[in-house]
Amino acid sequence: MVLVAMAAAAVAWEWSQDVPFQRKNLSAIGIVGGHAIALLFWWVGASGASVRARAIGTLVVLVAVALPVSLLRIRGVSGDLLPVFEPRWRRAGPVALANPSPPQASSSLVVPGEYPQFLGPDRNGIVPGPEPETDWKAHPPRELWRTPVGTGWSGFAVSAGRAVTHEQAGDEERLVCRDAATGAIQWTHAESGHYATTIAGEGPRATPTIAGGRVYALGSLGTLVCVDLATGGLAWHRSLRDEVGAGVPSWGFSGSPLVAGGRVIVSAGGSEGRSVVAFDAMTGARSWASGDEGNSYGSPLATVLDGVPQVVVFGGRSVAAHDATSGKLLWKQAWGVGQPLVAMPVVTGPDRLVVSAGYGVGAEMFVVRRAAGDTWTVRSEWVSKRMKAKFSNPVRLGGMVVGLDDGILAAIDLADGHALWKEGRYGHGQSLLCGGVLLVMAESGELVALRPDATGPHELARTRVFSGKTWNPVALAGDRLYLRNDTEAACLRIDRHPGR
Repeated sequence: MVLVAMAAAAVAWEWSQDVPFQRKNLSAIGIVGGHAIALLFWWVGASGASVRARAIGTLVVLVAVALPVSLLRIRGVSGDLLPVFEPRWRRAGPVALANPSPPQASSSLVVPGEYPQFLGPDRNGIVPGPEPETDWKAHPPRELWRTPVGTGWSGFAVSAGRAVTHEQAGDEERLVCRDAATGAIQWTHAESGHYATTIAGEGPRATPTIAGGRVYALGSLGTLVCVDLATGGLAWHRSLRDEVGAGVPSWGFSGSPLVAGGRVIVSAGGSEGRSVVAFDAMTGARSWASGDEGNSYGSPLATVLDGVPQVVVFGGRSVAAHDATSGKLLWKQAWGVGQPLVAMPVVTGPDRLVVSAGYGVGAEMFVVRRAAGDTWTVRSEWVSKRMKAKFSNPVRLGGMVVGLDDGILAAIDLADGHALWKEGRYGHGQSLLCGGVLLVMAESGELVALRPDATGPHELARTRVFSGKTWNPVALAGDRLYLRNDTEAACLRIDRHPGR
């Protein structure tokens, strides 16, 4: 009983600390596991029980451990690093919406739209246009199609009636183009490669980018490809490992390619001035390589700060900006603690940028200004522990930043970073803002509509889309919402109101 009490006290103490959920969970698993082993040794060697009782007790423990191990397998972990189990003999099947519509044979019933890259037209998680319907009792999202997909954490890019994502199929990473209205496969393009770990999962993790009638995609092992959007025909491909000597990051290459100024820009993590690389969008020839920021998992962001166009990228422990044409390093700011930097920076003003990361890092606003000549100054405006975006992507809404703070929806004030509110555990999912409506794809597979303001999140509606862990980015093109996880994809029609 002493060991049990010690374990309970240690777990309670750890959970009382103001530390990330990931650390709490890992510590709790270690504490319980260690004390369980100590308890077993005590029972066998020092309990004073009879030999028969000790043998029976040990056998019971071994059977209790062996039975779940033989029946279940670990299929990755949650965003809080808890193991996700599934029966060894099957995979989770699809879940139907509460009020599904039959699959449509054409796109005549939907409003066409474009969503050509990760996080939308401006890579900021904001979709322009009318707000989506939020009275889901009277007007629920309607399922247009649903289909199995290969594993991976890629999202959809949508253009010209085509929806493209990146999937794992055996030992191949496949770009798969589907008819946006029906889900029918139009073409696939495969490259050899297979990234897989228990914690990170397997398959590609970056969302393709569509530009100029072409698709650009970065595989988890560093293969960058360009294919024709209409046919899937290969135009060119490059290996970041060969081009700049980049090693595969621990979680795989995860940054979605950025197409800007006729170039495809990727975060490569190569050493000696080659951490960010640009290729000619038409030919694939290398245009420039620059920076020594090291590996990161974020996607490059094209923006304008203090009147100067630039590409902002994360490094291993930094945030930096490069000129898109020449690759010249404009400015660099040390940031982070060596844990993964993933969430996209949020531009909050002409010269202001908010960055955020999980693992206890939090958020910080930088004021970025051009100084004399070609020099720049980067000044910290405030630091806040109230927005720790692990791999979800916060958005700006009026005078606040809204996002998942270690899996709980939260808002911080842009003026000084103080917490406005924090409530609603949606896990480590993804979100999009359209007008004043925030659509959250929760880690649990539920789709949630909210109308956040300074007083609270104001949840309006929710519906279940998937039964399993959902980390993939969301895409909203017209009135079609494209969703997927690592087993299946679905397209929902969600009404949008021009008057709102």
